[in-house]
Amino acid sequence: MERTFVMIKPDGVGRRLCGEIIARYEAKGLRLTGLKMQVLSEELAAKHYAEHVGKPFYPGLLEFITSGPTIQMVWEGAEAIDVVRKINGATHCLKADVGTIRGDHGVNTRNNLVHASDSPETAAREIALYFDDSELWDYAMLDGLWLAGS
Repeated sequence: MERTFVMIKPDGVGRRLCGEIIARYEAKGLRLTGLKMQVLSEELAAKHYAEHVGKPFYPGLLEFITSGPTIQMVWEGAEAIDVVRKINGATHCLKADVGTIRGDHGVNTRNNLVHASDSPETAAREIALYFDDSELWDYAMLDGLWLAGS
């Protein structure tokens, strides 16, 4: 089983898309192991986006991600990182396939509704930024008999 980090960004929360976004991951058979909601501090946002420091879009990115509530989640499943990124769709919403979160609801590159880890290393770093081990849950999924990799 692989874990990945997902954040519903302020535009996803503000547009009332949280339920639909979460439902897409659940429908694919992923298991939600951690969930919280918060408005990110500039300090936490800077840690999250540290690899973008110095890039022209960085100030706007920090302004956007701290502009309202976000939802942080940890999802678990077979190849969870790749599965979540396929469900999310391309970062640039106009290039995202119909049927993906961004393809169906995205507006532009910055306001693209969700963030997801792109590698096991990134997932471990991002999960640790937002969750203590005590906040991640391991529980039986009764549908595991029917879902491959559960």
